[in-house]
Amino acid sequence: MTRLVPAIDPLPANTPIDRGARTSPIRLRGWPRVVVLTVAATLMLLVTLPLAAIAVRAAPTLADALAQEDVGTTLQLTAWTSAAAVGVIVVLGTPTAWLIARRQIRGWRVLDAWLELPVVLPPSVAGIGLLFAFGRRGLLGPLLSTLGIELAFTTAAVIMAQVFVAAPLYIRAAVIGLRRIDEDMESIAMVEGASTWQVVRFVTLPLSASALISGAALAWARALGEFGATILFAGNFVGRTQTMSLAIYINFQSDADIALALALVLVLVSLVVLVTVRVLGHASEGGE
Repeated sequence: MTRLVPAIDPLPANTPIDRGARTSPIRLRGWPRVVVLTVAATLMLLVTLPLAAIAVRAAPTLADALAQEDVGTTLQLTAWTSAAAVGVIVVLGTPTAWLIARRQIRGWRVLDAWLELPVVLPPSVAGIGLLFAFGRRGLLGPLLSTLGIELAFTTAAVIMAQVFVAAPLYIRAAVIGLRRIDEDMESIAMVEGASTWQVVRFVTLPLSASALISGAALAWARALGEFGATILFAGNFVGRTQTMSLAIYINFQSDADIALALALVLVLVSLVVLVTVRVLGHASEGGE
């Protein structure tokens, strides 16, 4: 019985291969190429058409919608809370990523897996967990009330929800970046008399900077779009806890123009973030 094998056009022996772009030495031709291109085009349409629809519908009324006072307040609140969340994530996540990347503690694999759990958890579960941990009737509720601290349904709750869902993205990128560093360079610096802090400041952080920045950008984009955990733990109060995602949901039934305008802003910001991450990732690989 004759065995059918897809037609493959091998590259000439002297054809240069761009290792940075991971160019395959195999080129499909004939019906396999048509099938692959059709599948890829279908997926591209599935992703592109909804985003294009938002742009087409939102563009004519974008300026007027963004000029409304409540929208401006929502944009400001989302911007500064997400920035604050990223600041917290970087401060807490960088040392944690270093512990995981350098395997400085026992059970680092468990820690790594545990910290990625929010990525796979439904946002509603995250919100319920935060509420029953830090709310008035939560595990720490009585203690916080004694200290005069109220977290649930406040702006602080928005930041906490954003940190919870976005931190894993930063930690994962930071771990990857730190693992790429040649530890011999740090050892040489210490042999030359550099202190631990000097090694971290002048060797470790500069060499992992692109990965850390990429992780921070991804975490920021995730914090901007956070919805489920925020609405359950922080509520939806204009000027205090209403972020862009919540405003999109609330205004969709009453004022679609505002919902579309905010949705377009989130799409554009996410696009800029992804392009930035790709550029930084390319730079971290030496521009190959």
